[in-house]
Amino acid sequence: MSSPTPVRVQRTIRGMATSDGAGVRLTRVIGGPSLPDLDPFLLLDEFGTDRAEDYIAGFPSHPHRGFETVTYMLDGRMRHKDNHGNEGLLTPGSVQWMTAGRGLVHSEMPEQESGQMRGFQLWVNLPARDKMTEPKYQEFAPERIPVATPAAGVQVKVIAGQVGEVTGPIVQPATDPVYLDITLAADARWDYTLPEGHNAFAYVFEGGLTVGQGEDARPVARQELAVLGGGERLQLQAGAEGARLILVAGRPLREPVVRHGPFVMNTRQELMQAFVDFQEGRF
Repeated sequence: MSSPTPVRVQRTIRGMATSDGAGVRLTRVIGGPSLPDLDPFLLLDEFGTDRAEDYIAGFPSHPHRGFETVTYMLDGRMRHKDNHGNEGLLTPGSVQWMTAGRGLVHSEMPEQESGQMRGFQLWVNLPARDKMTEPKYQEFAPERIPVATPAAGVQVKVIAGQVGEVTGPIVQPATDPVYLDITLAADARWDYTLPEGHNAFAYVFEGGLTVGQGEDARPVARQELAVLGGGERLQLQAGAEGARLILVAGRPLREPVVRHGPFVMNTRQELMQAFVDFQEGRF
Protein backbone atom coordinates (compact mmCIF):
# COMPACT_ATOMS: atom_id res chain seq x y z
CA MET A 1 0.00 0.00 0.00
CA SER A 2 1.39 3.41 -0.98
CA SER A 3 1.79 6.06 1.70
CA PRO A 4 -0.55 9.08 1.69
CA THR A 5 0.44 12.01 -0.50
CA PRO A 6 1.68 15.06 1.44
CA VAL A 7 -0.70 17.97 1.97
CA ARG A 8 0.30 21.36 0.57
CA VAL A 9 -0.89 24.84 1.39
CA GLN A 10 -2.80 25.96 -1.68
CA ARG A 11 -3.23 29.54 -0.47
CA THR A 12 -3.32 31.59 2.70
CA ILE A 13 -5.78 34.36 3.48
CA ARG A 14 -6.48 36.81 6.26
CA GLY A 15 -9.98 37.52 7.45
CA MET A 16 -11.88 40.77 7.08
CA ALA A 17 -13.06 42.85 10.02
CA THR A 18 -16.84 43.09 10.06
CA SER A 19 -19.81 43.11 12.42
CA ASP A 20 -22.91 40.96 12.68
CA GLY A 21 -25.93 40.56 14.90
CA ALA A 22 -26.50 43.75 16.90
CA GLY A 23 -23.05 45.09 16.10
CA VAL A 24 -20.77 42.31 17.37
CA ARG A 25 -17.24 42.90 16.07
CA LEU A 26 -15.65 39.85 14.47
CA THR A 27 -13.27 38.67 11.77
CA ARG A 28 -14.85 36.91 8.78
CA VAL A 29 -12.36 34.40 7.41
CA ILE A 30 -14.61 32.28 5.16
CA GLY A 31 -17.61 33.98 3.61
CA GLY A 32 -15.90 37.17 2.45
CA PRO A 33 -14.49 38.26 -0.92
CA SER A 34 -11.17 36.42 -0.47
CA LEU A 35 -12.79 33.03 0.20
CA PRO A 36 -16.59 32.99 -0.36
CA ASP A 37 -16.83 29.31 0.63
CA LEU A 38 -14.91 26.04 0.79
CA ASP A 39 -17.45 23.28 0.13
CA PRO A 40 -19.08 22.21 2.46
CA PHE A 41 -18.05 25.21 4.61
CA LEU A 42 -19.97 28.42 4.05
CA LEU A 43 -18.61 30.77 6.71
CA LEU A 44 -16.01 31.02 9.45
CA ASP A 45 -16.09 33.89 11.91
CA GLU A 46 -13.54 34.44 14.66
CA PHE A 47 -14.63 36.62 17.55
CA GLY A 48 -12.22 37.70 20.24
CA THR A 49 -12.10 40.77 22.46
CA ASP A 50 -11.85 41.88 26.08
CA ARG A 51 -13.96 44.98 25.36
CA ALA A 52 -17.54 44.22 26.39
CA GLU A 53 -18.92 46.90 24.07
CA ASP A 54 -17.62 44.87 21.10
CA TYR A 55 -19.94 41.94 21.80
CA ILE A 56 -22.43 42.49 24.60
CA ALA A 57 -25.38 43.32 22.27
CA GLY A 58 -25.03 39.80 20.89
CA PHE A 59 -27.10 38.15 18.19
CA PRO A 60 -30.81 38.76 18.87
CA SER A 61 -33.47 36.46 17.39
CA HIS A 62 -32.75 35.54 13.77
CA PRO A 63 -33.77 32.65 11.48
CA HIS A 64 -31.79 29.87 9.78
CA ARG A 65 -32.69 27.21 7.23
CA GLY A 66 -30.76 24.67 5.19
CA PHE A 67 -27.39 24.37 6.97
CA GLU A 68 -25.64 23.89 10.31
CA THR A 69 -23.98 26.37 12.66
CA VAL A 70 -21.06 25.30 14.84
CA THR A 71 -20.17 27.51 17.81
CA TYR A 72 -16.94 26.76 19.67
CA MET A 73 -16.25 28.87 22.74
CA LEU A 74 -12.68 29.48 23.90
CA ASP A 75 -13.47 32.17 26.48
CA GLY A 76 -16.68 33.71 27.76
CA ARG A 77 -20.24 32.43 27.88
CA MET A 78 -23.05 32.46 25.29
CA ARG A 79 -26.72 31.80 26.11
CA HIS A 80 -28.83 30.48 23.26
CA LYS A 81 -32.60 30.15 22.92
CA ASP A 82 -34.86 29.20 20.03
CA ASN A 83 -38.54 29.35 19.16
CA HIS A 84 -38.96 25.60 19.78
CA GLY A 85 -38.31 25.99 23.50
CA ASN A 86 -34.63 24.96 23.52
CA GLU A 87 -32.25 26.92 25.72
CA GLY A 88 -28.68 26.40 26.92
CA LEU A 89 -25.48 28.09 28.05
CA LEU A 90 -22.19 27.62 26.24
CA THR A 91 -19.24 27.92 28.63
CA PRO A 92 -15.49 28.14 27.86
CA GLY A 93 -14.36 25.09 25.91
CA SER A 94 -17.87 23.95 24.95
CA VAL A 95 -19.25 23.36 21.47
CA GLN A 96 -22.71 23.51 19.93
CA TRP A 97 -23.36 21.88 16.54
CA MET A 98 -26.82 23.09 15.54
CA THR A 99 -28.63 21.58 12.55
CA ALA A 100 -31.08 24.27 11.47
CA GLY A 101 -32.70 21.97 8.92
CA ARG A 102 -36.19 23.13 7.89
CA GLY A 103 -35.87 26.22 10.02
CA LEU A 104 -35.81 27.83 13.45
CA VAL A 105 -35.44 31.24 14.99
CA HIS A 106 -32.81 31.58 17.66
CA SER A 107 -30.74 34.08 19.61
CA GLU A 108 -27.17 33.95 20.88
CA MET A 109 -26.51 36.40 23.69
CA PRO A 110 -23.14 36.80 25.45
CA GLU A 111 -22.96 36.71 29.23
CA GLN A 112 -20.10 38.49 30.97
CA GLU A 113 -17.32 36.38 32.44
CA SER A 114 -14.05 38.14 33.24
CA GLY A 115 -14.80 40.51 30.38
CA GLN A 116 -13.51 38.18 27.66
CA MET A 117 -15.30 36.69 24.68
CA ARG A 118 -13.40 34.48 22.23
CA GLY A 119 -14.33 31.68 19.88
CA PHE A 120 -15.46 30.63 16.42
CA GLN A 121 -18.64 30.15 14.47
CA LEU A 122 -18.55 27.86 11.45
CA TRP A 123 -21.40 27.29 8.97
CA VAL A 124 -21.58 23.87 7.34
CA ASN A 125 -23.85 23.18 4.37
CA LEU A 126 -26.41 20.38 4.35
CA PRO A 127 -27.10 18.19 1.32
CA ALA A 128 -30.41 18.70 -0.51
CA ARG A 129 -31.87 15.57 1.07
CA ASP A 130 -31.32 16.96 4.59
CA LYS A 131 -32.20 20.63 4.19
CA MET A 132 -35.77 20.19 5.45
CA THR A 133 -35.02 17.85 8.36
CA GLU A 134 -36.19 18.70 11.87
CA PRO A 135 -33.83 21.03 13.73
CA LYS A 136 -31.55 19.42 16.32
CA TYR A 137 -28.61 20.17 18.57
CA GLN A 138 -25.40 18.36 19.42
CA GLU A 139 -24.07 20.27 22.42
CA PHE A 140 -21.14 19.25 24.57
CA ALA A 141 -19.56 20.78 27.68
CA PRO A 142 -15.74 20.95 27.76
CA GLU A 143 -15.40 17.84 29.91
CA ARG A 144 -17.17 15.81 27.20
CA ILE A 145 -14.69 16.78 24.49
CA PRO A 146 -11.85 14.22 24.58
CA VAL A 147 -8.20 15.22 24.43
CA ALA A 148 -5.51 13.28 22.55
CA THR A 149 -1.75 13.58 23.05
CA PRO A 150 -0.50 11.96 19.84
CA ALA A 151 3.10 13.22 20.02
CA ALA A 152 5.49 15.01 22.37
CA GLY A 153 4.37 18.60 22.86
CA VAL A 154 1.07 18.04 21.03
CA GLN A 155 -2.40 18.26 22.56
CA VAL A 156 -5.55 17.87 20.46
CA LYS A 157 -9.14 18.52 21.54
CA VAL A 158 -11.16 16.22 19.28
CA ILE A 159 -14.54 17.84 18.58
CA ALA A 160 -15.25 15.80 15.45
CA GLY A 161 -13.26 13.11 13.68
CA GLN A 162 -10.59 10.83 15.07
CA VAL A 163 -7.02 11.14 16.34
CA GLY A 164 -5.56 7.69 16.98
CA GLU A 165 -8.04 5.89 19.22
CA VAL A 166 -9.73 9.13 20.33
CA THR A 167 -13.04 9.98 18.62
CA GLY A 168 -14.88 13.29 18.87
CA PRO A 169 -18.52 13.41 20.01
CA ILE A 170 -19.97 15.16 16.94
CA VAL A 171 -21.59 12.86 14.38
CA GLN A 172 -22.68 14.08 10.93
CA PRO A 173 -22.68 11.38 8.21
CA ALA A 174 -23.46 13.82 5.40
CA THR A 175 -20.10 15.64 5.55
CA ASP A 176 -18.09 13.33 7.88
CA PRO A 177 -16.42 16.35 9.52
CA VAL A 178 -13.10 16.72 11.28
CA TYR A 179 -12.83 19.56 13.80
CA LEU A 180 -9.67 19.65 15.94
CA ASP A 181 -8.31 22.27 18.34
CA ILE A 182 -4.54 21.67 18.23
CA THR A 183 -1.94 23.06 20.63
CA LEU A 184 1.73 22.64 19.69
CA ALA A 185 4.57 23.41 22.08
CA ALA A 186 7.57 25.34 20.77
CA ASP A 187 9.14 23.51 17.79
CA ALA A 188 6.79 20.52 18.20
CA ARG A 189 5.88 18.54 15.11
CA TRP A 190 2.83 16.43 14.32
CA ASP A 191 1.76 14.41 11.28
CA TYR A 192 -1.93 13.74 10.75
CA THR A 193 -3.76 11.91 7.97
CA LEU A 194 -6.83 13.71 6.64
CA PRO A 195 -9.79 11.73 5.24
CA GLU A 196 -9.38 11.13 1.52
CA GLY A 197 -11.32 13.54 -0.67
CA HIS A 198 -12.17 16.03 2.09
CA ASN A 199 -11.73 19.77 1.71
CA ALA A 200 -9.70 21.12 4.62
CA PHE A 201 -8.32 24.27 6.19
CA ALA A 202 -6.16 25.24 9.15
CA TYR A 203 -6.65 28.51 11.01
CA VAL A 204 -3.92 29.68 13.38
CA PHE A 205 -5.10 31.80 16.32
CA GLU A 206 -2.01 31.71 18.53
CA GLY A 207 1.69 31.64 17.59
CA GLY A 208 2.77 30.41 14.17
CA LEU A 209 3.85 27.28 12.33
CA THR A 210 4.81 25.75 9.02
CA VAL A 211 2.51 23.43 7.09
CA GLY A 212 3.79 20.87 4.61
CA GLN A 213 7.00 19.00 3.94
CA GLY A 214 10.36 19.89 2.41
CA GLU A 215 10.22 22.44 -0.38
CA ASP A 216 6.42 22.58 -0.11
CA ALA A 217 6.47 23.74 3.54
CA ARG A 218 4.91 27.16 4.00
CA PRO A 219 4.66 29.39 7.05
CA VAL A 220 1.22 30.20 8.41
CA ALA A 221 1.08 33.11 10.84
CA ARG A 222 -1.40 34.03 13.53
CA GLN A 223 -4.83 34.92 12.12
CA GLU A 224 -4.06 33.32 8.78
CA LEU A 225 -6.15 30.56 7.23
CA ALA A 226 -4.39 27.97 5.07
CA VAL A 227 -6.49 26.22 2.44
CA LEU A 228 -5.07 22.70 2.26
CA GLY A 229 -4.94 20.34 -0.68
CA GLY A 230 -2.92 17.94 -2.77
CA GLY A 231 -3.05 14.92 -0.48
CA GLU A 232 -3.90 13.50 2.93
CA ARG A 233 -0.68 13.48 4.99
CA LEU A 234 -0.55 16.78 6.85
CA GLN A 235 2.65 17.87 8.60
CA LEU A 236 2.56 20.65 11.18
CA GLN A 237 5.71 22.17 12.68
CA ALA A 238 5.39 24.84 15.36
CA GLY A 239 7.65 27.85 15.54
CA ALA A 240 9.65 29.06 18.54
CA GLU A 241 6.53 30.45 20.25
CA GLY A 242 4.46 27.31 19.73
CA ALA A 243 1.08 27.45 18.03
CA ARG A 244 -2.62 26.87 18.47
CA LEU A 245 -4.95 26.29 15.56
CA ILE A 246 -8.19 24.72 14.47
CA LEU A 247 -8.01 22.08 11.75
CA VAL A 248 -11.31 21.53 9.97
CA ALA A 249 -12.17 19.16 7.12
CA GLY A 250 -15.36 17.89 5.50
CA ARG A 251 -16.63 15.88 2.57
CA PRO A 252 -17.65 18.30 -0.22
CA LEU A 253 -21.30 18.10 -1.30
CA ARG A 254 -20.79 19.37 -4.87
CA GLU A 255 -24.36 20.66 -5.07
CA PRO A 256 -25.73 24.02 -6.24
CA VAL A 257 -25.75 26.65 -3.51
CA VAL A 258 -28.28 29.49 -3.54
CA ARG A 259 -27.98 31.59 -0.42
CA HIS A 260 -29.14 34.87 1.00
CA GLY A 261 -28.48 35.91 4.57
CA PRO A 262 -29.59 33.15 6.94
CA PHE A 263 -31.00 30.78 4.28
CA VAL A 264 -28.94 28.33 2.19
CA MET A 265 -30.81 26.24 -0.37
CA ASN A 266 -30.21 24.53 -3.73
CA THR A 267 -32.55 26.56 -5.97
CA ARG A 268 -33.87 30.11 -6.12
CA GLN A 269 -37.42 28.76 -5.75
CA GLU A 270 -36.45 27.02 -2.47
CA LEU A 271 -34.79 30.22 -1.28
CA MET A 272 -37.90 32.30 -1.98
CA GLN A 273 -40.04 29.69 -0.21
CA ALA A 274 -37.81 30.01 2.85
CA PHE A 275 -38.58 33.74 3.05
CA VAL A 276 -42.31 33.07 2.67
CA ASP A 277 -42.29 30.35 5.33
CA PHE A 278 -40.42 32.59 7.76
CA GLN A 279 -42.68 35.56 7.18
CA GLU A 280 -45.77 33.38 7.66
CA GLY A 281 -44.48 31.92 10.93
CA ARG A 282 -43.86 28.37 9.76
CA PHE A 283 -40.34 28.03 11.24
